[in-house]
Amino acid sequence: MRRRAELALLVFAALTLSACASGGRKDTGLGIRKLDCVVIERGRDSSGQRGARYDGTDSYYLVFETREGEANARYQFQVTRNQWFRFVEGSHVRITLNNNILQDIRLID
Repeated sequence: MRRRAELALLVFAALTLSACASGGRKDTGLGIRKLDCVVIERGRDSSGQRGARYDGTDSYYLVFETREGEANARYQFQVTRNQWFRFVEGSHVRITLNNNILQDIRLID
């Protein structure tokens, strides 16, 4: 019985150490980021379409394009109806992301 407990403790320790060793990588996409973008597309899913909300209202989304390093990046986020009407294609905006979740959109003058 004692041998079985020692073996279980040894297995638990080995698993714990291996879990700690694999947690060294950082996700660089997390945190707060502010990106200067251009609205390149606006879309709307009607309440009867796939991907739309269940409460009978339409869902709205904007597609943004920005320059990150040497590459162009595109982001698509669901927005409110007011934001969808306010930010038309070609609008220069600054978006704030927190853990890759859209927090704010502001026009750049």
